[in-house]
Amino acid sequence: MDELDRALLRHLQNDARRTNRDLAEAVGVAPSTALERVRALRRRGVVRGYHAEVDLAAVGRPVQALIAVRIRPPKREVIEAFRDWVRQLPETVGVFVVSGTEDFLLHVAVPDTDALYAFVIDRLTQRREVADVRTSVVYEHLRTPVVDPLT
Repeated sequence: MDELDRALLRHLQNDARRTNRDLAEAVGVAPSTALERVRALRRRGVVRGYHAEVDLAAVGRPVQALIAVRIRPPKREVIEAFRDWVRQLPETVGVFVVSGTEDFLLHVAVPDTDALYAFVIDRLTQRREVADVRTSVVYEHLRTPVVDPLT
């Protein structure tokens, strides 16, 4: 990736709804150059898609939590089955399969603490493979809107 690719990525991450003409003007190239470069970034898998960022509180899910889950037995098929199940739950925002003491770190968003309690007690701990759960309520969630390549 060269500097033009990096510049295109920065602008797309800030506003993926920009027209190709606006994008080209912002980085100082012809629209055809910008279009071909963005297409190449998509073909190479650097740009994997475009999405709308949703305010979780605005859609009735203001309480967020990170939930560390330990699975037993630690077998591939058990871990993959749990991963596939938990990512389909409506409360789940993100699933991280991790190393260390826990096997998963779940990011969930729910309407209130009662719903969080119900999610942990009635959903997670009812699963036979769940050996341990530790829940941390998120007070504030900040995201980095633009991720630049480090090299």
